[in-house]
Amino acid sequence: MSLIHKLALTLLIVGGINWGLVGIFQFDLVAWLFGGVDSIVSRIIYTLVGVSALWCTMLLFKDWDE
Repeated sequence: MSLIHKLALTLLIVGGINWGLVGIFQFDLVAWLFGGVDSIVSRIIYTLVGVSALWCTMLLFKDWDE
């Protein structure tokens, strides 16, 4: 597995844990750590998690027998 795949999966796990916390406890860990939902760092992290989700979606259709 390449570094970019590992990075994308790691960011996706972070995003999943964050969404789990939001759903169960109404607590946004990313916003809490980085100064709120509107802070530039939080928005960058949310964007990276979204891009990671798109990347991992692409992995579903990859031919692993190459």
